[in-house]
Amino acid sequence: MLLFIPEFIGRFHPLLVHLPIGILLLAPLLQWLSRREGYAIAAGVLNVVWLLGIGSALLSCITGYMLSLSGEYDKGTVTLHMWAGIGVTLVAMFAAVKVFNKEFDNIYKATAIGLLLLITFTGHLGGSLTHGGDYLLAGLNGSKNTAEEKPVLIADVQAADVYTDVVSPMLKARCYSCHGPQKQKGGLRMDSPEGLMKGGKEAKAFIPGKPDESEMIKRLLLPPSHEDHMPPKEKPQLSEAQIALIHWWIEQGAPFNKKVQTLPQPEKIKTYLLALQSGAAEEKKQPSNVPAAEVEPAPEKDIAALTAKGVLVMPVAQDAHYLSANFVNAASFGNNNAALLLPLKKQLVWLKMGGTRTGDSALQVIGQCRNLTMLQLNNTGVTDKGLAFLQPLSALQSLNLVGTAVTVKGLEQLIGLQQLQSIYLYKTKVTEQDWPQLKKIFPKATIDSGGYVVKTLVTDTTVVKPAVKK
Repeated sequence: MLLFIPEFIGRFHPLLVHLPIGILLLAPLLQWLSRREGYAIAAGVLNVVWLLGIGSALLSCITGYMLSLSGEYDKGTVTLHMWAGIGVTLVAMFAAVKVFNKEFDNIYKATAIGLLLLITFTGHLGGSLTHGGDYLLAGLNGSKNTAEEKPVLIADVQAADVYTDVVSPMLKARCYSCHGPQKQKGGLRMDSPEGLMKGGKEAKAFIPGKPDESEMIKRLLLPPSHEDHMPPKEKPQLSEAQIALIHWWIEQGAPFNKKVQTLPQPEKIKTYLLALQSGAAEEKKQPSNVPAAEVEPAPEKDIAALTAKGVLVMPVAQDAHYLSANFVNAASFGNNNAALLLPLKKQLVWLKMGGTRTGDSALQVIGQCRNLTMLQLNNTGVTDKGLAFLQPLSALQSLNLVGTAVTVKGLEQLIGLQQLQSIYLYKTKVTEQDWPQLKKIFPKATIDSGGYVVKTLVTDTTVVKPAVKK
């Protein structure tokens, strides 16, 4: 019990510290006014004011030192703040001696000015400890209250680092003011992986793989009125999405060096992650190549069946049930697995199947996904025979057939796809002589032949090497 007495007394420092600031700023002003006609103040009253200022400064120094023993604040700033506070007390004592002896000379004037500057500097250090080192200039820099700040958007959330790009910015915005470099409430520092893993005085911040048993999650979910709720109710709170993402991160083992795409993602988490990438949470905009009509959610078990094959399935827009399926990590996916797409045929709008073992028989299934707007079949085994199965895809806007064996005859079968805007045909069996015919079939589409060659200009610097003799 005795060990907690200094810390308890130290908690009075924020209450007491404002007294010397006000009194010692007022004392030189009253002293100066008392020497003006019509503002005379009894010398005894002025002496009492100075003594009250010095006494409250001493109490602030004592309680401040006891508060620093908690270890919740940055040691360097605390030390500087402490010595500055002691300096304020000593300078105030010297000024008071001059006042008591009625010595209002240049030394007194310089001391009064020095006291004003020292109080300002000490107060700034105290503010830095409480609110962060940049609190004073935040307004000048155009910074807003963290409650009003928009999240930093991520160019490609699936390729982002789950801790550095997703979790850490949320902790910085909501937790660093109490658990950062300037202050470590409860001995907990959250601005580094080492600090998070170490935890605080009472418990570890989290238990990897066990979010519901982790102190961080428990405190985030307490009622705002509860004294242990984090963050304190008077400070900006984490949103439901932010708490869900932190919960998910801990559930996955709280990795510090993994990519988002390497972690299992329930449907709700995919939606929250997508908001970090597209800003859809604020703008509620939907990509132009996503159907406007609503569709029911895809069954979780059918999404899980694709995910088990290495397919990355995620929403294409927030608050929409349309899906994108990326096979970049599922190169072995082929005709035998194509039936896994059927339960999602209403929801699938983007299929990125490049580099897989997809062949003509798989296109029979893909042709049933009538909402597809983007289809990438580059470097697969599809041929003209399979293209016939794509005729029902009336919403298709982009078709990638790079590196396949298709010909112009196969493409003629797609003449009814009036929405096609882009067709990629590099390294196919479509010849240069076929190009005029293709332009007639798809007059509105951009047909990309690839194989670009950049011409050398006479102004370019070139290096000519002699031929190697064999």
